[in-house]
Amino acid sequence: MSIRYTFALAGNQNSGKTTLFNVLTGANQHVGNWPGVTVEQKTGLLIHHHHGEDTHFGQPSLFGKRRADKEENRDVQIVDLPGIYSLSPYSMEEIVSRNFITLEKPDVVINIVDATNLERNLYLTMQLLQLGTPMVIALNMMDEVRAHGDVIHTDILEKELGVPVVSICARKGEGIDELVRLSVKAAEEKRKTPPLDICTGAAHKALHAITHLAEPKAQAVGLSPRYAATKLFEGDEPMQQLLGLSDDELHVIDEILVEAETAVGMERAAIMADLRYQYIERALKKAVVRKSETEGESLSDRIDKVMAHPVLAIPMFLCAMLLVFWVTFGPIGTWVADGFAALVDSAIAAIGDGLAAANVAYWLQDLMVNGVLTGVGSVLSFMPTIVILFMCLSILEDSGYMARAAFLMDKPLRKIGLNGRSFIPMMMGFGCTVPAAMAARSMSSRRDRRFTILLTPFMSCGAKVPVYALFARAFFHDNLVMVMTALYVGGILVAIAAGAVMKHVLFHGDAAPFIMELPAYRLPTPRNVLRTMWDKAKDFIQKAFTVIFLATLAVWFLQSFTIRFDMAETVQESILGGVAGFIAPIFAPCGFASVEAATAVLTGIMAKESVVSTLAVLAGVDVESTAMLNALRGVFPSTAAAMAFLTFVLLYMPCIAAFASIKRELESRRWAVLAVLGQTGLAWLCATVVYQLGMLLGL
Repeated sequence: MSIRYTFALAGNQNSGKTTLFNVLTGANQHVGNWPGVTVEQKTGLLIHHHHGEDTHFGQPSLFGKRRADKEENRDVQIVDLPGIYSLSPYSMEEIVSRNFITLEKPDVVINIVDATNLERNLYLTMQLLQLGTPMVIALNMMDEVRAHGDVIHTDILEKELGVPVVSICARKGEGIDELVRLSVKAAEEKRKTPPLDICTGAAHKALHAITHLAEPKAQAVGLSPRYAATKLFEGDEPMQQLLGLSDDELHVIDEILVEAETAVGMERAAIMADLRYQYIERALKKAVVRKSETEGESLSDRIDKVMAHPVLAIPMFLCAMLLVFWVTFGPIGTWVADGFAALVDSAIAAIGDGLAAANVAYWLQDLMVNGVLTGVGSVLSFMPTIVILFMCLSILEDSGYMARAAFLMDKPLRKIGLNGRSFIPMMMGFGCTVPAAMAARSMSSRRDRRFTILLTPFMSCGAKVPVYALFARAFFHDNLVMVMTALYVGGILVAIAAGAVMKHVLFHGDAAPFIMELPAYRLPTPRNVLRTMWDKAKDFIQKAFTVIFLATLAVWFLQSFTIRFDMAETVQESILGGVAGFIAPIFAPCGFASVEAATAVLTGIMAKESVVSTLAVLAGVDVESTAMLNALRGVFPSTAAAMAFLTFVLLYMPCIAAFASIKRELESRRWAVLAVLGQTGLAWLCATVVYQLGMLLGL
């Protein structure tokens, strides 16, 4: 199917772009209430479904009445661009968004504006208007504006800006039909955005002169002369290179701007910024009616007096995370997980009985029950734990609290040479290292980006949770929550220590400045929370029946046959015993120099969940049984050995998929290899220290 139109979604971070993208395309993209979630282009086809008599804030939807076929406009492509604050090429996000709009030339730019922060959001709008591309402005979060008692006259704002303006609430699906209708109309009419003349006096004279000089070259590369002139006014070097200006032309432009700076009394970039904000202020005075300018603090401000308090903030954050772990691994999470595990065990037993009753060959029974089903089932048993954990994290994220956490972590992270923006990919690392490494693209400098990527694998990804849960139940049953908390905090502390070393060895200097506007607190939407839970469950199931399935087959085969493909009497005689037995002595100082432990470490490189399935297959029992716990205690004869193994799993190299992502984002195979070797070496060292200390304490 050919694409008829391409719509680009452009807006500030945290303006609701990705939420709108999901509504328009039906795509299951991650939605978070913090800056920096969208770090690359996402595309999808417009499949917005009209349900019943949709309304546009009290008015019947014109597009909804017109639409007879819900699949209309399937040939419209939606591109979700990274969230940006301007078209200045200072960060990777701004470069990606700017290049797509100026070079790919979408048919329509849909500018998503947070209606609760109009002045800040419209700054980007003012720059987009200069491009001349057909454009529609979507005022998002209008439900919050109405709740506050404010009124935004979209007709007046439309007149002031010269482009269609529509009120929407992406989270609730309000106004979407009208937005689509106006966007399709703008694409069909190909109506260029009329130029706004925001300059006065000396600035107007200077911009007019630069426009005249740059016009032929701007038109030659397909750019709006006014946009090109504005960028040259701001001293934009990429624009100078794109237009191919000669030294003489650059000298003339510089003389024009020096004269303007002298007349206005500001630097050239500040002149343009000031003019934009003046125009925005004049437009908002006409279009916006505030309920009360002196109504007092907002609810978010009152909550932040506690949650962002200089003294209370960090303890409150730790309490929030402790509550998450208590819900996940305490009585509630344990009850759900145990019930689901019982269902999985019953299913495996029923299948085993069925195979035996059908007189299936013993080797095939052993493969199916003790190999595939035991391995895959052992991992599936922990799915409720994963889902509950990410349900809790999604609630914190969707509410706006995680943005506060990034703000709070700025000062501590600066101690190791990073800034608060690094906290965002690190928090994503608790889910999976792959998107966490990709999220580091939002860092404004290569130094900060590489530094952050090297630290993200120290965060405990969701794949490690089954390993932690299994060992915690076997060795620390009375202290589940505290052990799980200690593992997560331990990873963070090691990351801090590693970061402090890297700052002095690899990454000298200070991190870039970190500026972030905190979003308003919002009640988490069930839709987003349920989507997160479903995504985690779906990923978990897919991995269980692909990577884990293959890993359990491999482990069963290698432990069942000798090098001559005879059935092995013991694990030590098997192919697995030979390979793992060669590696096992390396872990003697760590306290787990067994074939089983070494094998689990090796399969964990494919996927960390494979550690659990490997131990289950080697033991030949399900993970919830007493026999499994006894088998674990046989492999790890002391609590100190179990603690050391958990420490090693916490810190050693991430899975193959994460390694590939890290290599791609670091743009260097050598850096990636050194990173995983260094991380694994550090894991071995920490595990050794934990074991030796544990033995000294008699654990």
